[in-house]
Amino acid sequence: MAASKARESLVPVLTITAVILVIWYVAATLLNAPFQRDQDKRDDVASRTTGEFIMKTWSQPKPTMPAPHQVAETLYKNVFTVKVTSARSLVYHSWVTLSSTLLGFAMGTVLGVVIAVGIVHVPALDKSFLPWIIASQTIPILAIAPMIVVVLASINVTGIMPKALISAYLSFFPVAVGMVKGLRSPEVMHLDLVHTYSATPWQTFWKLRVPASVPFFFTSIKVAVAASLVGAIVGELPTGAVAGIGSKLLAGSYYSQTIDVWAALIAGSVVAVLLVTIVDIVSRLVNKGMGARPE
Repeated sequence: MAASKARESLVPVLTITAVILVIWYVAATLLNAPFQRDQDKRDDVASRTTGEFIMKTWSQPKPTMPAPHQVAETLYKNVFTVKVTSARSLVYHSWVTLSSTLLGFAMGTVLGVVIAVGIVHVPALDKSFLPWIIASQTIPILAIAPMIVVVLASINVTGIMPKALISAYLSFFPVAVGMVKGLRSPEVMHLDLVHTYSATPWQTFWKLRVPASVPFFFTSIKVAVAASLVGAIVGELPTGAVAGIGSKLLAGSYYSQTIDVWAALIAGSVVAVLLVTIVDIVSRLVNKGMGARPE
């Protein structure tokens, strides 16, 4: 039974992965072909077969789009063959970005929950504050990130805090919206029932609204933790950071090291998957502790 379930979940993942790899190799061939044709003309190479030509497009030192095996080789080299404290190590850069991600995620989660509680219990905030929260998310993060960095630098706040604040800016919104929905999810019948037992607003909040909001909370923080990682990476771009995934992206773009850029992107994706997976595991444990039926 367990093997059957594992097969059912694994086969679609492997199928999609195979399709992505095929598309990736085709795209690498098409995008790298113009440069390779030009290079062959300058080298006066006219007798190259189609297969040899395709292999050359997959082995360029600075390709327009690197082939998957080139990215995999760079990932392996920068993860397993260098010290984790080295400036070349993707583990080191991922940890730098992860530290600001976690701080920003914690700040954004707390802020989102506080805002949601205020909106649910203070009707005036629902009409006055919620529209401003929604409007704040229409501002492109690439526009607001340099402003945050400059303003904080003017008061001598540098280092991890500017990146964490940018992460919090992106992560608080899904938490606030999800928690508002969750805290309002109890049915009127249930609210009337607790009122018949003379429950105080505080008791209603802890005994009814909070338990009802737990599924919404974990769903929203899955989105929030991924947004926090994006915010941390974006926050490293205008700061001129010398460490972090954002700094690797900048360095790769400056020196046309597209393979390093893609390797850093894959590293960021792996970190995001790990964070979301951890949140999902915690969600399952909490739901099991609250007596929810296993999925």
